[in-house]
Amino acid sequence: MKYKFDFPEIDADEWQNLAPPSSSTPSDEVQWLPLQNHPVFAAVDGGAARSAAFRAPENLVAWDGASRLYFWDSHKQCLHRISIRLGDPDQSSVIAASPSKVLQTDVWLTFVVNKISINRNGSAILLAGSDGLCVMYLYGRASMKDGATICRTVSIGSQIYFNSKNIIRTLEISWHPYSDTHLGILSSDSVFRLFDLSSALGQPEQEYYLQPMEPGRCRNATSIYPVDFSFGGAHLWDRFSIFVLFSDGSIYILCPVVPFGSVYKWESMLEIYSDAQTFGLKSANPRAVTNSNLAISWLEATFPELHHQAAGGGNLSALKSQPYALFDASISLQGPLPKVCHGEEEDLEVRIAECEGRAVSLLYNTISKDSVLVTAWSGGQLRIDALTDEIQPLWVVGSPPRLCVDSCNRILAVAMICKSIPGDCSIVKLDQPPYHTVWSGHPPPLLRLAMVDLALPGKKGSSSLISMFVDPLIPERIYTLHDGGIDSIVLHFLPFMSQTSDKDESMRTPSVHSVLSTCQGQSSRPSPLFGFVAMSDSFGYSWIVGLTSSQECILLEMKSWDILLPVHVDVEKKSTSLDESRDADTPAIISKELLDGPKPVLLPPSSPKLRSITADSIEGRSTLHQYFKLFHENYVEYAHKVYFELKHHGPHLKKIIEDQHGRLREAQQKLVKVEEEQEKLEERIGHTTALHSLLEERLQRLRKLPGMHKRPLSKAEREFKSDLDRFTGVELDALNSSIEALNARLKRYTYSLQNNLSNQQRQMPGRGRNHVPDNQISDLQSSIAKLSLVNSGNTKKVKLLESALQSRESSS
Repeated sequence: MKYKFDFPEIDADEWQNLAPPSSSTPSDEVQWLPLQNHPVFAAVDGGAARSAAFRAPENLVAWDGASRLYFWDSHKQCLHRISIRLGDPDQSSVIAASPSKVLQTDVWLTFVVNKISINRNGSAILLAGSDGLCVMYLYGRASMKDGATICRTVSIGSQIYFNSKNIIRTLEISWHPYSDTHLGILSSDSVFRLFDLSSALGQPEQEYYLQPMEPGRCRNATSIYPVDFSFGGAHLWDRFSIFVLFSDGSIYILCPVVPFGSVYKWESMLEIYSDAQTFGLKSANPRAVTNSNLAISWLEATFPELHHQAAGGGNLSALKSQPYALFDASISLQGPLPKVCHGEEEDLEVRIAECEGRAVSLLYNTISKDSVLVTAWSGGQLRIDALTDEIQPLWVVGSPPRLCVDSCNRILAVAMICKSIPGDCSIVKLDQPPYHTVWSGHPPPLLRLAMVDLALPGKKGSSSLISMFVDPLIPERIYTLHDGGIDSIVLHFLPFMSQTSDKDESMRTPSVHSVLSTCQGQSSRPSPLFGFVAMSDSFGYSWIVGLTSSQECILLEMKSWDILLPVHVDVEKKSTSLDESRDADTPAIISKELLDGPKPVLLPPSSPKLRSITADSIEGRSTLHQYFKLFHENYVEYAHKVYFELKHHGPHLKKIIEDQHGRLREAQQKLVKVEEEQEKLEERIGHTTALHSLLEERLQRLRKLPGMHKRPLSKAEREFKSDLDRFTGVELDALNSSIEALNARLKRYTYSLQNNLSNQQRQMPGRGRNHVPDNQISDLQSSIAKLSLVNSGNTKKVKLLESALQSRESSS
């Protein structure tokens, strides 16, 4: 049904009266100043700075990802919305509109705000402190007071966390990346709660009671407790995962956790659905089949259109999740995530020596196909790990959750106890077959990429709070915010990215650079920053904004074109890589923000009596005034951005054209040089051809020589030749000397035998002569015969050796 509203004509004066006070200021009164010189960042006095230091806020600056920067003023208890222009008037600067728009809460805050965070579409901002938690709606019903816009503000979880009867503290608060109205809170009672701001604000939509300890284990309960969590990214089941960090450095996973009513892309859901059917149902492991069946039933119930879309019966581009939970199973707390090893288990003493203190913060980052987890320790160390396998959902059957339903049996809230399955805390080996891990219920293992020591200043035994942020332009770069300033860490090696890019390189350690130091000297006390945000534009430039304790703004331009280049560059590929870098540095012709159009206007809920209201009545004029203010804040600003983009598009286009002309001139000069050297190249080619023909003729003559047609020696001949070579050096000389000694002994023996015979003949007629027995004479004759045979054999061997040597000398 369509409704038609008949509004009377309104002249220009009435339109000017209907305009909000903030927009009645002429445009020429708005001044554009450098962001660091904006009046809201005026330095406070020393006393105020010291009082701010005692509160120790974490982050009082937020950016909506487009053209608005938010800053919470702790002294005036108000929020400043600053319109900014990135890269104007030059690439290294950022200008901001002055005066800024002041936003105030409609209720008095009874706590000190130490962290602000904006949601995905920029419609609400989180105001968090140690004693309270509120959400301020930036659009919708608002009023004006003393030049400031009063915004509706609601309190979150006041009955659970900030009650005088309990001492439950909030450890980490974060917006869900796939919902504009869901907040995730991890508290000191080891419970993760998910709140829906569009429904009940006091009670959570989902509650998960974390129990990482196995029953019966002898371990002190105070030695391990949760400290931080992080939502997963846009990769398979990671988008449904929550990573929880405990004080001992162990990491656990909750999967699947989906906010009720969140929207996901159809292609992503189809990829997950197909993976479960392909690798789970067809597995030979019965445990994998059971887990994949549970996952498929959960997907089809949470996204009812998924099965119909997969069968080809629809053309939806996104799917909306429905409230659902398995009635006989609870989500398992997978972990702690094991370590990948090469066959030897990790030594606990070595791990304790690497990291000092306790784990304080966790960062999840998706880089292409790699999921990176960075754990910060109070001693100033960072442990960088990467998941080596995909995350799969896992349930504990037989542990039913607690559900809250309405009169139509629709699920309103769910609560469950998440336990760890015994036996999952094992060391994973690299040579383990893949079918042992796919959909088998084992948590994905971690591959240690690096250990980084920030060398933070401070006294021995003191702990440091470390916050980590991902660069919006280059996901490989991670910023760390600590008491000593800001550091930049760039990852150069990732397991899956290195495989897909076909890079044959070893594991390179990340590069660490100090971006900003707040220590004046070794003896001075560090002054921590009270705010940090990283910004980037569509032209490939990035900046970081820091807020000091004295409320001063620091703006730094971050170079991004060469941080991922390797240290050693191949000389042959230098020109090719230079051309590729020029192509990559060419900015986009049309801005992505300009193509996306203005942000959708969040209209306030209309009254049922709106149909009967006339435009000339008081209520009608008030409604028109409210709608005009909303449209003015969105579309007028978008039109100004379009005008600014088109106005400043000329210099960028001129720069691109000049770059192309310069490259064209360089190419023409290279062509001229090639034409000049062409004749020289032809002469060198002719000389080379002639030389080649001459070498061919010489080769043919060499082939006709007699020695070229000899057959190669056989195996027996080669063995005999080796024996001859051995005899030539040593055994031949020894054999000659032995033969000579035997000949000399034979001559002496023969001569002495002849003398004895002659003497016997002379003495035979006389009396008393000694007669030699006949047996001795026969023995001597046999010995002489044997010696003559040995002598003749040795003589033959010597002749054979001499003939072989002569033949060898003649052949050589």
